[in-house]
Amino acid sequence: MTKQHIIVHGKVQGVGFRNFVQSKALQLGMKGWVRNKNDGTVEIKAEGEDSAMQMFIAAVQNGSTMSSVDYLDIHETDTVDHNDRFHITY
Repeated sequence: MTKQHIIVHGKVQGVGFRNFVQSKALQLGMKGWVRNKNDGTVEIKAEGEDSAMQMFIAAVQNGSTMSSVDYLDIHETDTVDHNDRFHITY
C-alpha cells in the first residue's frame, strides 16, 4: 500500500479533470481525494496498492481529453484523509 501527494500542473481546471481523476481512482480501487487549488493546479492525495498507484499516476500524467498536463510534483505522504471511496473535495 502506498500513499502519494500529487500536485498537477498545466491546463487542469475547468476541463473536467477532477472528474477524470476520480473515475480513474475508482476504477483502480484507490482511496483519497482531488481538489482545485487557487493557483490553478490540482491537488490529489491518493492511497492504493503499488501497482494500482503506478497505473493511476500514469493516467493522471496523460490527462483527460480536454486537459493538458505539464508536470506532476509527487511526494510520499503518511496520511490520506478520505472516506471509504475516492472523492472530489470542493
